[in-house]
Amino acid sequence: MASRYINTKFFKNNLRIYDSVFEDRGVKYINQYMTSKFKNLTADQRASIHVTKVMWQPGDRLERLASRAYGDGSYWWIIARYNNKPTDAHYTVGDEVLIPGPFSLIRSFYIG
Repeated sequence: MASRYINTKFFKNNLRIYDSVFEDRGVKYINQYMTSKFKNLTADQRASIHVTKVMWQPGDRLERLASRAYGDGSYWWIIARYNNKPTDAHYTVGDEVLIPGPFSLIRSFYIG
């Protein structure tokens, strides 16, 4: 399974405001991933995607939707990115959620 962080750079975070966190962890710094930048899909790419619509239900989580749709919950971020809603907290019961596919195609659009 390819991680969404495969090409993501990280930096050494040693900002003083986190001194208590570092102390609690017994470290002087942490390696922190930089914010990922996803490519916007082109019109041609969007036209090649099949979208399944589901309704956000009580107890739903992006990880569960990805597990059902892709067989692997770690790809929850694809659904989040496609819907432009980055976390479970951005959805409410009754929201329409678009599940893009096929998986191999949509994954290649986002991470190559």
